[in-house]
Formats: sequence, C-alpha cells, structure tokens
Amino acid sequence: MNTASYTVGRPEATRRLGVDEAVWSEADARFPVRVPRAWFDRIEDPDDPLGRQALPHPSELEADPEGREDPVGERGLKPSPWVVRKHADRVLLLLTRRCHLYCRYCFRRNDHDGGPADPSAAELDEAIRFCRDSGARELILSGGDPLAVRDEKLFAVIDAIGAPTVRVHTRAPITAPERVTTELVEGLASRAPVWILVHCNHPDELSPPVREALARFVDAGLPVLNQAVMLRGVNDDVDVLAGLCEELVSLRVFPYYLHHTDRAAGNARFRVGFEEGLRLHEALAARVSGVALPRYVVDLPDGSGKIEVRRALQDGILRERES
Repeated sequence: MNTASYTVGRPEATRRLGVDEAVWSEADARFPVRVPRAWFDRIEDPDDPLGRQALPHPSELEADPEGREDPVGERGLKPSPWVVRKHADRVLLLLTRRCHLYCRYCFRRNDHDGGPADPSAAELDEAIRFCRDSGARELILSGGDPLAVRDEKLFAVIDAIGAPTVRVHTRAPITAPERVTTELVEGLASRAPVWILVHCNHPDELSPPVREALARFVDAGLPVLNQAVMLRGVNDDVDVLAGLCEELVSLRVFPYYLHHTDRAAGNARFRVGFEEGLRLHEALAARVSGVALPRYVVDLPDGSGKIEVRRALQDGILRERES
C-alpha cells in the first residue's frame, strides 16, 4: 500500500515541531520513522501523547544496557523467517514488516536490520504451507501491520491457510483509519470468524475518523478488542487509563490487554517498573467495571508467552526469567 500521499516528512516535522533533523535521520536508519498525516496534524508538542509515540528522540540512539534485541523470545521460535510458533493451538504469520506508523516503543523495532520489508513469493508460500499444515486452530496475522498489504493479498493468505479462526492484529484503524474501507470490512466479514485486535494507548488517539473506522468493523459483526501498552509519559496515569478504557467500551471495543512495556533495545524512555504498573492497574480496577478492565500482562523474554503481572511477581517468575 502506498503511504507517500499521507506520510509526513522530516522537513515538515522539523519546521512545525522542532524535531532535530540529525536525530530523525539516525533514528530512521535504525528503525523507520513514518508518521501519517492524520496523526501528525493532531500533535501539539513532540512530548505530548501522540508526539511521544511517533517522533524520534535522542534516547533511541543512546546505549541501553537493559534493552534486549529479542525482548519476547520470538527469534528462537521461528520455523520459517515469517512465522512464529509459541503455542500448539496458534500460529502467527508476519505478513510484512511495514507499518503506517512506526511506534518508537515497538517490541519488534530491532527486527529492521536492513532485510526485506516483505517476504518473497517463495518465502510467503513456505510460510502459508507451514501455517496450513500446523494444525493450529487460530491464525494470527501480524507484522509490521497486516493491513499495510493490499486487500487481495490479505484475503488470499487467509483463504489459502483456511484456519478455523483468524485474528488480525493491526494498528491501522488507529493510525490510518482511511485504510478501513468498505471493501476491507466486507471481505473480512465474509471470512468470519475473524477477530480484529487493535492497538490504542491514549484517548487522544480516538479521533472522529478512528471512531468511524472502529464502528465499521463492529457494525459488520467483527469483534474488536484492544491491546494497550503501558508507556511512561503517555498513559502511566490512572485517569488516562480509565478514560481510555471507558471510551473504548462506549465504542463497543473490549479493552483486552494492558501490556507491560517490552524491554526492546532503544525504548528505555517508555518503560514503567513492574510494581508501579501493578499499582496503576489496581487503581484502574477500582475505577472501572469488569467489562472495561484489561488484563495486565507481560510477554516473557524466554518466549513462553504472556502471563499476568501479579501472578508473575507473586511466583517469582519475573525475577527468574528477567535475570
């Protein structure tokens, strides 16, 4: 999908927001900097909730001794370069490394090593064969962002694999809501059961076009769940979290997960400690209903998957596996 028509360039960000050109260039060489117009125009300051998530910062270029190149242990669980298999009943296919907006805290930010942005035809065929023959009940389409590919390719992959249930993990409805077209929604609805898992971290992301995009999915009978990430300086505040969860519920989107920030090398400025995060989640639980309360989880660095932060702390799992 061509994003050139609505992606903001470095000169404009420098003029309007004072982003350092040298920082932009060096950060972009390590992990792409792309900001859709619809997102950029709502940034008032580089450190507001929208700017902080999208714009490069000098801290990305500093040494990060606590950061990990593979923070959730995926690299050792790839039967092919574009497939991750952590669980017997699920298989995850990385359709592309491209995104409409490259979030600066991304747990896969260090996978952009100069390799191709998309699988070759042969690699995609290999990945499809593995997923089809895996016996998994759930196909998870991820990336990058699976909605950064054309509808025709997306639908062809879903049809070729034929999994009983499909999950599309995408930030596009939030960062590029124009991507949620009638053709996309109808194509996914015709392949039900398809679940849409979006990624929204702050109420300010829920602009009118975003709300309309989410409604298109729900109105078509496609369940929509949200996965937020706890981020320093963005949503590490109970009022913000409560506002986000309540707004999502009002839009018929279930607040599914609140992820503890993965320690990807380069995202140190976003990290919140486990105990602080747990206190925030407990305060959130006292503020919102069960329908609006996401599970607070951490994706363990050994590749074993997600676990509730409270349980992990109580059982000493974090100390054992984070060491």
